[in-house]
Amino acid sequence: MDLINVDNVTKVFKGGEGSVTALGGVSFKVPEGDFVALMGPSGSGKSTLLTMLGAMNPPTSGSVIIDGIDVYSLTAEKRADFRSEYLGFVFQQFQLIPYLTAMENVMLPLAITGKSNREQARMAKEVLEKVGLGGKEGRLPNQMSGGEQERVAIARAIVNEPPILFADEPTGALDSKNSEEIMNLFKYLNREGQTIIMVTHNQEFLAHVKRTIFIRDGVLDRSRHPDSRIAV
Repeated sequence: MDLINVDNVTKVFKGGEGSVTALGGVSFKVPEGDFVALMGPSGSGKSTLLTMLGAMNPPTSGSVIIDGIDVYSLTAEKRADFRSEYLGFVFQQFQLIPYLTAMENVMLPLAITGKSNREQARMAKEVLEKVGLGGKEGRLPNQMSGGEQERVAIARAIVNEPPILFADEPTGALDSKNSEEIMNLFKYLNREGQTIIMVTHNQEFLAHVKRTIFIRDGVLDRSRHPDSRIAV
């Protein structure tokens, strides 16, 4: 079953000197449980596409359907609820609160769920163990390595058990050893059933993902899309 269906989306930015087309009619599908890399040169439209998939950037035309829901037919308030329920986000900069412990950072998305503090702490502890940080719940970000901070950020993104995890250059601030460890963690999460869409410029990571979507000048680079690699 297709969890995500992107149908002919365009994005045109209008400015004082005319308009710029960031996306020019992009269509593809992502099945549940997939692990997809979005790749393309700077300015290709991949970041615009990621924000569109993340329910943060309405297309000029076309539709984004996630789990049967037309995301941009929702009101802004309903779309915020949708993001909280369906989507987790991991960014290049870890964006951890420096004065909160690993446990407290991971608990942040749970604050609006109505769960008790004890239940929130249990869920945070469980997911920190899942990403390999068991026993480090009480550490502050500055007491952790870059790789450990990224694991905290990943734990925070998945603590609500969202069906989809978006990662925007998640290893951009890490050295090669930590980058490889984070990619292995993503592979583990994907084997556990997590659907992952990752923006990356690192060709080496393509060996870790199941499929790659190449974007150039706002459209799919079909010369790099053999049928076995992408559903379009």
